Amino acid sequence: MMNTRSLRFRITAWYAGLLAGTLMVFGASVYLGLERYLDWTLQRTLVAECRTIATQLLSQLPAKDTAWLATEIDEAYAPEVNGLFIRVVHQNTGVVYLSGTPKDGTFEPWQIPFPRDKEMDGARKLQFESGNRLLINSMTVVTPAGNRFTVESGAPYHQIEVVLHGLLLTLAIYMPFVVSLAVAGGYWLMRRSLQPVDEITKRAEGITSTNLSERLPVIRSGDELERLSMSLNRMIERLDNAFEHINRFSADASHELRTPLTILQLELEGIAQNHRWDGALGDQIGSALEETHRMSRIVESLLAISRLDAGEVKMDKARLDLGELAASTAAEMKLLAEEKSIGLHVHAETGVHVVGDRVRLQQIIVNLIDNSIKYTQVGGKIELRVGEEGNNAVLEVSDNGLGIPAHALPHVFERFYRADKARSRATGGAGLGLSIVKAICAAHNADIKVSSQEGRGSSFRVELPLMPVFADDGASAALREI
Repeated sequence: MMNTRSLRFRITAWYAGLLAGTLMVFGASVYLGLERYLDWTLQRTLVAECRTIATQLLSQLPAKDTAWLATEIDEAYAPEVNGLFIRVVHQNTGVVYLSGTPKDGTFEPWQIPFPRDKEMDGARKLQFESGNRLLINSMTVVTPAGNRFTVESGAPYHQIEVVLHGLLLTLAIYMPFVVSLAVAGGYWLMRRSLQPVDEITKRAEGITSTNLSERLPVIRSGDELERLSMSLNRMIERLDNAFEHINRFSADASHELRTPLTILQLELEGIAQNHRWDGALGDQIGSALEETHRMSRIVESLLAISRLDAGEVKMDKARLDLGELAASTAAEMKLLAEEKSIGLHVHAETGVHVVGDRVRLQQIIVNLIDNSIKYTQVGGKIELRVGEEGNNAVLEVSDNGLGIPAHALPHVFERFYRADKARSRATGGAGLGLSIVKAICAAHNADIKVSSQEGRGSSFRVELPLMPVFADDGASAALREI
């Protein structure tokens, strides 16, 4: 069943890929969004620090000295402890305050260059050789006393990088877990939802032309699956009616043809016996009589196949030894094989018990051997084998005759089918012998297979269910009454 198992794997793979891709896009979006948000928040914080220093501290200069300014900034922001960079530059006198080196040593404040003209009011980013990055916001301030200052406040990206690294680590750890859990759950749900499809598939594969009365299980789910199963059942019902109509027509037509053919045959035989015809007229009557016999055999075969397909043939099934039946039947046909100098070799195990109609099973053996005799050249060889394999009884008829072309193998059991080279009208009969074998096998729940190589011979293999050997005759007698 490319079955639903393969379908489940493909759908699950697509689902896993789609989910993993979605989570990766989502993770990247969260990462970039969080990075921008943290960067924006840090910039807002630095702007607020610059504005606070300008409005609350610098506005009190020159009434207060620069020592007071340094004390206030250290107490308010503790740059060395918090890893901040703060610098206040007077336009005329130069640097009036510079924070000390942070305890973590991420940067040296005295090494940080002054902002260029275009960076006087705004943010800039610096990256050191150690790989550390620093975000600095600059603001130009003019005090009420007319003094002009440049206030710079900066903070390292280290805290942002820690948060982003934690996010990446979380995504790396939990994303495979989430994907695995989702895939397992999705596969389980897919398997559960497609289980009815498996049941429908198994039942559908078991329905052939011999058991069209069976129906597929209807899944009462109220969705498309229920409508599909109901539609398939209606289709099978229509096929069943069509096959029944065809079989009934074949049986009725064959039955109706039997009487006029029998009458015609008897009249031709009477004419041939009561009159002596000379020349071409006698040959024509003989040919017409021969064709009448042939048509009668065709009609009888068609009638037998139609009745077997319709299940109208009464089977007198009993336990029998298939090996013994095959050996006795082959002995009866040995004379026919010897007429063409064909060797008929039998390798039949005894004690291979099956349940079946003795006459019909004998007909299988006869038809298969007769088929091999027809298409095996003079001096050829035919082998008949009977044995047990597992729970089956195996009947195999092999020859080294003409063989069957590869293109013809799928059609050998079809009615009236004859391969172009090996199935001529002169040797191939009506093309119904193997069709009868197929129908009898179907009536016995048996399988028939054919293998062949053109020019090397053919092999027909029939597999019937074995019948357990009973210890007493009472059980056997009870079986024959089934």
